[in-house]
Amino acid sequence: MLGRLLKFLFFFALCLAPFAIDAQTPTGKSYSSNKPERPTTTAPQFPSPVTFTNISNQSGINFKHEASPTTQKYLPETMGAGVGLLDYDNDGRLDVFFTNGAQLLDPMPKGKMPDKSNPKFWNRLYRQKADGSFEDQTEKAGVKGTGYGFGVAVGDYDKDGFADLFVTNYGGAVFYRNNGNGTFTDAGAKLGINVDGWATSAGFFDYDRDGRLDLLVTRYVVWDFEKGALVCGDARPGYHAYCHPDNFKGSTALLFHQKSDGTFEDVSEKSGIMQTKGKSLGVAFADFDDDGWTDVFIANDNSEQQLLRNLGNGRFEDSALAAGVAFDDKGKYFSGMGVDTADYDGDGRQDVFITALSNETYPLYRNTGELIFDYVTQSSGVAQITILGAGWGVKWIDADNDGRRDLFVAQSHVLDTIEKTNSLLKYKQSPLLMRNTEKGFQNISLAAGDVFKTDFAARGMAAGDFDNDGDTDVVISQINGAPVVLRNNGTKNHWLGLDLRGGAKSAANGEGARIIVTDANGRKQFFDASNSGSYLAANDARILVGLGNAASVRQIEIRWTSGKSQTLVNPAIDRYHLINEK
Repeated sequence: MLGRLLKFLFFFALCLAPFAIDAQTPTGKSYSSNKPERPTTTAPQFPSPVTFTNISNQSGINFKHEASPTTQKYLPETMGAGVGLLDYDNDGRLDVFFTNGAQLLDPMPKGKMPDKSNPKFWNRLYRQKADGSFEDQTEKAGVKGTGYGFGVAVGDYDKDGFADLFVTNYGGAVFYRNNGNGTFTDAGAKLGINVDGWATSAGFFDYDRDGRLDLLVTRYVVWDFEKGALVCGDARPGYHAYCHPDNFKGSTALLFHQKSDGTFEDVSEKSGIMQTKGKSLGVAFADFDDDGWTDVFIANDNSEQQLLRNLGNGRFEDSALAAGVAFDDKGKYFSGMGVDTADYDGDGRQDVFITALSNETYPLYRNTGELIFDYVTQSSGVAQITILGAGWGVKWIDADNDGRRDLFVAQSHVLDTIEKTNSLLKYKQSPLLMRNTEKGFQNISLAAGDVFKTDFAARGMAAGDFDNDGDTDVVISQINGAPVVLRNNGTKNHWLGLDLRGGAKSAANGEGARIIVTDANGRKQFFDASNSGSYLAANDARILVGLGNAASVRQIEIRWTSGKSQTLVNPAIDRYHLINEK
């Protein structure tokens, strides 16, 4: 308790200190284009034990995200492009869902909302065929969507064995119930899901451990096309920039509790989720204090980060300041966008990684126990690697299956004008792969495939095993561009895949369960079951465990949210296991 108090007092003092803000523009603040204050030497490149191949052209995915850019530089134009992975038809192969924009007029008349009627603005669902290619099933499935799309959440809320879809928009959201026959039905109104404002990331989790999935929805800022018609950056033609979030008020997250009849009730206020406002873009779930209750981490853009501790009584408290994760190491705001959690150092505690803008570096918080985190961005080597990058989607993946979680980041600056004002920075940027060496992180990007030498306007990113070969593949969604599908070419390391099915008192896919895998060498790896994390994304719900050179696994321990513990001894490796709660 003393350690937590000292940490709180330290960060309270820091937050009182002034922090740098962007320069004033004709009517509003823009994202800073000043030269970096920190050294700009890039981190050295290292050899990579794994490579990725860009298979976008042969994938059959012919989707292009349409941001509908205007001369007004409306902020939603640069923030979209979500992506989700799910096996919606239960054929054992991952399918892909993309969110899309909608038509914006230039300028937008007062009271006018974006129009999605033109097919080029439809969201898209691609079904994976037996040969590994994808076919567009959007019309047949009934998921064209409404409004200007952003994020995706996936979960089997009704436990019928079929994955359901939740899609966030500027101006609301759509809850698609999977009918089990390849089609979906918009069931949001019937289920009691009502979302307003600018919804971004969302995720399913069982916060009260009743065996039913609940839904958390993050929202960005209070914004409309009239308020958003500001001139930010340089007023000269071609220099007009997207406005900084400081120009707009923050919003609150929403929490919907699933009742026993399968409908949802809005418990945002009584749960304490609305106690603090943010400018929320990413969300991830994990049990950060090891008390058996799933907590929530929300990445906020240029406002305090949020760690919402689950008190186990239906309520949450924001513990970010006391835990040391509200700000960076200097007590400053940063542009939190994507977020993911994992135990990267093997101590059994869930750590946090957040993407941010160029010159900020990407914050890495190491969980030291008792809900106290250390900011280790500098000491881990992440700062030098990420100083010039601007990150969005991010996932902890064991890229080479060596038993250590690595970091994959989708990158691009928020400003498409940044190169006109800062010669050090680029709008389109290449993906980033940082290898976990146990002594820090190494940049292995350039040795990991030609795709890491190619620049993209990346936003959402999802990770999963597309070809069921035991290594993690990646799909990146681009703003106003085509997605990038990356196949992991694998290594000789062993692996183990887990596909969980919760019983009556646990969530459908084991959401919130703690999994401990002990290999033949005695090494333990810890996982919290969740398909959330990244930015506007839903990931493969299966758990993929890299085993390195371990020739076998001693045991798998699963601590279900029902309170039951289940142990599997000497499971076969280099294959997936369907595990039903017993």
